[in-house]
Amino acid sequence: MMPALQDRLVVAISSRALFDFEAENRVFEQGDDRAYMQLQLQRLDEPAGPGVAFSLVHKLLRFNDAQAQRVEVVILSRNDPVSGLRVFRSAAHYGLPILRGVFTRGAPPWRYLRPLRANLFLSANLDDVRAALQAGFPAAQVYPHAQRASDAHPHEVRIAFDGDAVLFSDEAERVFQAEGLDAFQAHEASKVTQPLPGGPFKPLLQALHRLQQEGTEAMRIRTALVTARSAPAHERAIRTLMDWRIEVDEALFLGGLPKGEFLREFEPDFFFDDQTRHVASAAEHVPAGHVAAGVVGG
Repeated sequence: MMPALQDRLVVAISSRALFDFEAENRVFEQGDDRAYMQLQLQRLDEPAGPGVAFSLVHKLLRFNDAQAQRVEVVILSRNDPVSGLRVFRSAAHYGLPILRGVFTRGAPPWRYLRPLRANLFLSANLDDVRAALQAGFPAAQVYPHAQRASDAHPHEVRIAFDGDAVLFSDEAERVFQAEGLDAFQAHEASKVTQPLPGGPFKPLLQALHRLQQEGTEAMRIRTALVTARSAPAHERAIRTLMDWRIEVDEALFLGGLPKGEFLREFEPDFFFDDQTRHVASAAEHVPAGHVAAGVVGG
């Protein structure tokens, strides 16, 4: 039987999102890919340190067991194939069962998301993230220097999402940007029983929901909605999730308060937001990524 990915949660991730290649990347950005390749080859036996999305990947892969392979992680990288040797060596060092990789030597790699049937793409390259989102794939630009995830919850994958323009469409955000808070609140109150259209990360939330239902005794998923919404606009968000038949474990309606300190207490393995100021605030405390979508974030 041919291998198949359609029944798995597939995470496509760049080498810089998974591992700390920032020192090597400074050489790459100088435009001498031969020097970069040589440096990676010299360090072939030196495992790279964990990157900003390492904890997320490590925990998701623990949903696999002898009974089922529920999660697939694929390296999708602008690295050259020679540098890819070190990526796979580093994965093996940490016991990450990553078997597949695509290395494009500087060419845009996002076009391989479709044959991979990816549920999530994480990359430090903003252009690749934007292209992936435009093609319909949940994607975020990681902040490589963000705080690393806490190790306080080894048996939970903790993921936090913003609402508007991430889980939900930017319909309501457009009203807020054009007409202000009062108009936004009135708009949401008038449409409280109408579910919000799905945003770019709705498919990922659905995939995580399926993974949680399949579940294992060793691992579970805990999700949080962390949004600038407040009452009365909170109700439409919750009703939308109910309409999707998806439950989140925690919902934080912060009414514009900075999100970083609240995320520090939730301790996610990753947080997704469309606004760079919220991502920057979060990155001081937790791993975070920019969803370059919507009227503000795009």
